[in-house]
Amino acid sequence: MISIVLGTRPEIIKLSPIIRECQRLGLDYFILHTGQHYSYNMDKVFFEQLELPEAQYNLDVGSGTHAEQTGKMLIAIEKVLMKEKPDIVLVEGDTNTVLAGALAAVKLSIKVGHVEAGLRSYDRQMPEETNRILADHCSDMLFAPTEKSRRILLGEGITEDKIFVTGNTIVDAVCQNLEISKRRINALSELGVTEGGYCLATVHRQENVDNEERFRSILKGLEMVEEKFGLPVIYPIHPRARKQMEDFVISVHGLRFTEPLDYLRFLQLESYAKLVLTDSGGVQEETCILKVPCVTLRYNTERPETLDVGSNVLAGTSPDGILEKAEHMLGTERRWTNPFGDGEAGKRIVQLLMDRLDQA
Repeated sequence: MISIVLGTRPEIIKLSPIIRECQRLGLDYFILHTGQHYSYNMDKVFFEQLELPEAQYNLDVGSGTHAEQTGKMLIAIEKVLMKEKPDIVLVEGDTNTVLAGALAAVKLSIKVGHVEAGLRSYDRQMPEETNRILADHCSDMLFAPTEKSRRILLGEGITEDKIFVTGNTIVDAVCQNLEISKRRINALSELGVTEGGYCLATVHRQENVDNEERFRSILKGLEMVEEKFGLPVIYPIHPRARKQMEDFVISVHGLRFTEPLDYLRFLQLESYAKLVLTDSGGVQEETCILKVPCVTLRYNTERPETLDVGSNVLAGTSPDGILEKAEHMLGTERRWTNPFGDGEAGKRIVQLLMDRLDQA
């Protein structure tokens, strides 16, 4: 039996190809949703949109300090694992859900598989960096998306027999979910924009929106991009980021704010954008796959492959830096090669899991 532990929408997206493959093969598995970002009731529509089966367990942990959130998850996940006794727990990425799921399993002597292993920003100020390192070092099967991430893991002393280069499930997810999106909606007409006639922005990371000076700088940079290139900058703003803007009394001119978009609408907007400006790791990958130029509003990235192929550039958070990098990427030809695999990562991971469980 496979236990798939997830708690945020990016995890649902990246695990969706694995869930679909488990379904297709009729495997014995269950989904445990921690409710790290949203309650399961709020995420239910997300599962429905992506045409995924419902989660069997819903913990509804909610927000809190890192310690509170991780502690609540550990206690609740342990109870489920003790009841179900799965052969392996599968986690994805670098959230508190990943850390709690991996630790709960290890303490019960249950094997752990870590999807998207070996990513490093080398910035220990990011809580995600600690989570991904700890998850990697207590996992039995590490599904590295690229050869670069495999070398990182080997360099940290993880043995070769535990590491499998599979490609990144984000490629599978983008292809599968974009098809669903095209069947269901037309996000461009809903927002009154045309293909290639706008820029898309996302800013949500704690180190950006909780820091007044940094948040002001980023928003100023986005304003300058809109003003110079005459392209509307669409910013689907998260309620927390909007609250920070209000608390800091930041007034912005020119940007087009929208309510948070569901994933299928966002993916469609992303695929037709002239340029994307973001602080999201997943968006850096998606734009690379979709052949859309990306400017990252950070000083580091755990997706260096996007920099290597030229789909992405680091701008930092200064307005002039953002404008300069935006101009550079708008002049880039979209000829890079996708470094994240062939869209078969989900199938590969499930086959590896089956092989390992058969040997046990």
